[in-house]
Amino acid sequence: MKDVQYLRKIPVFADLPDEALQTIHQYTLERVYRRGTVIFFEGDGGEGFHYVKSGKVKIVKATGDGREHIIKILTPGDLFAEVLLFNSQPYPATAVAAEDACVGIIKNSDLERLVLGNNKLALQLIKALSQRLIYAQQKIKNLALGDVLARTAETLLRLGREHGRPGEQGAVVVSLDLSRQELANLVGTTRETVTRTLSALKKDKIIDLADDSIIILKPEKLRSYIE
Repeated sequence: MKDVQYLRKIPVFADLPDEALQTIHQYTLERVYRRGTVIFFEGDGGEGFHYVKSGKVKIVKATGDGREHIIKILTPGDLFAEVLLFNSQPYPATAVAAEDACVGIIKNSDLERLVLGNNKLALQLIKALSQRLIYAQQKIKNLALGDVLARTAETLLRLGREHGRPGEQGAVVVSLDLSRQELANLVGTTRETVTRTLSALKKDKIIDLADDSIIILKPEKLRSYIE
């Protein structure tokens, strides 16, 4: 019997019995990507449901002027391309390995068979899709209505929730090795603007900056910029 416990690190599979995990493992294709490799392009025919087994993946959209807007940074256990479940639409965005990564893929036809035989998995997938819809709606709202400071604050807090670890005196340490350009792409602004915003937040002692991390010193202050 294969060791399938790695699947429990993926929230949508975490509570399933070992027998179901064995079946999922049998249907899973694993692919390894070097940093910077495109996993799929926006507009390509949708192949199936993806999850990050190791490494990091970024989901990006090209803007009208050719710039890259990062929608989300994914780490082990995160799902992507799940919006294509049970349909054959093209991918709505591009996925790129942000660092060397191993990705699991379950083809839509195989996933349909799995869901038909497991009501619990079906419910978990519905929850995952609902969470992604809420995230997308919030992202659209922030881009449409929020100023750069509010969008930067929202982005930093979200990175803290998804990738942060506790620091001293209530601080949150985000170690993602993001360039200023990649952070700007997440916020939806220019590198120069996000650099000025980060500098201002650091001057006010709301955040601190290190070589490979951002330390959120006052999360409540960041939240006040959004509210």
